[in-house]
Amino acid sequence: MKYQGRSPRKRTGGRLRPNHKKKKHELGEESTETQVGDPKLKAVDTRGNTTKVRAITTDIASVAIDGETREAEIENVAENDANPNYARRNIITKGAVIETSEGRARVTSRPGQDGQVNAVLVE
Repeated sequence: MKYQGRSPRKRTGGRLRPNHKKKKHELGEESTETQVGDPKLKAVDTRGNTTKVRAITTDIASVAIDGETREAEIENVAENDANPNYARRNIITKGAVIETSEGRARVTSRPGQDGQVNAVLVE
């Protein structure tokens, strides 16, 4: 688990003494690495009595082409600037270039956060 609280060290390297233990809201989760495959979603409870839908795997993208949106099938991840290994492992993140049935498209949504892949066609 990730910890999203204050560091136990000062900028100078000295120790900071904690004034409370780790709180539930300060704990993070490992990132959802959405892969290409049969659609599989997961609902996660968040703060404020709301939920997030995480896409574990997906093979459908909403691609914007000249002002209209079409559903396209994802074939594979062509490139991913976030991490070169993500393209090899077919992991979709925001900014990844995917190959679809409509052509190459750049992902504009965060599939690990909102459970869908939105993309814009790249010429």
